[in-house]
Amino acid sequence: MTEAEIARFLYAEARLLDEKRWDEWYALFAEDGVYWVPLARGQTDSETHTSLAYEDRLLLRLRIERLRRHPPSQRPPSFSQHVLQAPELETADGASWLTRTPFFYAEARGDETLHLAGVAWHTLIREAGSIRIRMKRIELVNCDAALPSIQLFL
Repeated sequence: MTEAEIARFLYAEARLLDEKRWDEWYALFAEDGVYWVPLARGQTDSETHTSLAYEDRLLLRLRIERLRRHPPSQRPPSFSQHVLQAPELETADGASWLTRTPFFYAEARGDETLHLAGVAWHTLIREAGSIRIRMKRIELVNCDAALPSIQLFL
């Protein structure tokens, strides 16, 4: 996988989220894929520590289905915008690639807008000939703050 392929993949992933193309985004995850937003800075373990989000494919599918049903928390609906810096390839071993992408995220709903910044870490693999996400880890700058409910996906 080249750095250009990785960058195109990550930019496309952010666009799918902003355009609410949930099924296409979900399909980017490997069979053992995980979406993780740690609660504490430097958190290394998602199973024995509390997280803001820790979702495998089943939980991601359930959240997508909930969003699709327009729950009360989505009246009016939320909209997001991801602004990414250029992704950096941190490590690669031929079977997986670890990337680091600083980002700015805005989520708007009605008259309210939530602004978050952080770093997205992606562990990418090739599965069935396509790039897939094995782990997406979001490290928020203010992860230890009292955050409002994040309605969509970072």
